[in-house]
Amino acid sequence: MPEETLLAFDFGEKKIGVAIGNTLTCHARPLEIIFSERRDERFGRIQALLEAWRPQRVVVGLALATDGGDQPATLRCRRFANQLHGRFGVTVELVDERGSSMEAQEKLGSHAPDDAMAAAIILQRYLDRLA
Repeated sequence: MPEETLLAFDFGEKKIGVAIGNTLTCHARPLEIIFSERRDERFGRIQALLEAWRPQRVVVGLALATDGGDQPATLRCRRFANQLHGRFGVTVELVDERGSSMEAQEKLGSHAPDDAMAAAIILQRYLDRLA
């Protein structure tokens, strides 16, 4: 598999965690948190990240219910993924994000904003599947 850069998003209505990784090292790391409820600001920042990092694919965490079924947040994540594809033409992969926020809190050892770490965990799950 050729080396690819990937961005991952842990989508929320008030903030979006962002992580970066690549298929060469199969390692993901937190990048930033986009703090904005305004759609134009969020997508403006996402566009800047896509232009700066030029990922071949993006990964979006899919907020499934505990039983693996859909819930209201699932539909919002799918819509966000569709918007990324539609606005920017990027290939989007959806990855089950269940437990990523709890795992991020454990890694951080605090109640600091964990969205970027959660995005890194989601991306790492995706990279691990590729290995």
